Amino acid sequence: MQIGRKALNPPGQSRQDLEIIIDLARELGLSWDYGTGEPAVAAVFDEMRHTMPSIGGITWERLQAEDSVTYPCVNEGDPGDSVVFIDSFPTPTGRARFVPADIIPADERPDTDYPLVLITGRQLEHWHTGSMTRRSGVLDAIEPDPVASLHPLDLAALGAKPGDLITIESRRGKVSLYAREDDSSPHGAVFVAFCFYEAAINKLTNSALDPFGKIPEFKYCAVRVTLGGTPPVQASYGGGQILAPRGTVAQV
Repeated sequence: MQIGRKALNPPGQSRQDLEIIIDLARELGLSWDYGTGEPAVAAVFDEMRHTMPSIGGITWERLQAEDSVTYPCVNEGDPGDSVVFIDSFPTPTGRARFVPADIIPADERPDTDYPLVLITGRQLEHWHTGSMTRRSGVLDAIEPDPVASLHPLDLAALGAKPGDLITIESRRGKVSLYAREDDSSPHGAVFVAFCFYEAAINKLTNSALDPFGKIPEFKYCAVRVTLGGTPPVQASYGGGQILAPRGTVAQV
């Protein structure tokens, strides 16, 4: 567990998340009164540690002094455990419970028209939507262009080479971006990070909900890939020069 310190004051009319949450709670009839500023954050954290035994030993003062404390930390003064469950699990028997589960098929699977699986996710250099990391000249120089990672066999079947412009299309839309050869990508799948707004891959994803978790299937849908397309207009976040050619991975 680590503390994040404020670097800038909120611009304009924006406010800290905690202030907004407290106002929402009051509108719902809850008499929340944590104060404002850092004392409010400290009060919320103190409430958390008294309701969550696994962080009970991490006081606000200790977190301020040490910046980070290894979790779990049950008692004040404990150094914290590097392993979550050392001798036993928090069950009546002390043993872990393994439960078999059946695979629930995805709502949309590959077929003749859309033979590949689209997998979306994060990229090492750009966190989530890239709204922060793509403003970093160093990070944006390492990964400046939207890329799709394909297995070498899928890339060859497409008649494409690394760096070529390709178009990925689903039943909901299509985006064009650059091909990257990646033998760690599963054969029959294409991976695209969702951090590039100029190739907004979530335009293609499926909003069908998991029947139990009610989570949208944004990570899996059927697509087809073709060679060519309209080159994406690069984001204007103010990145630096390109250090790696398209279709390759930069080594820094």
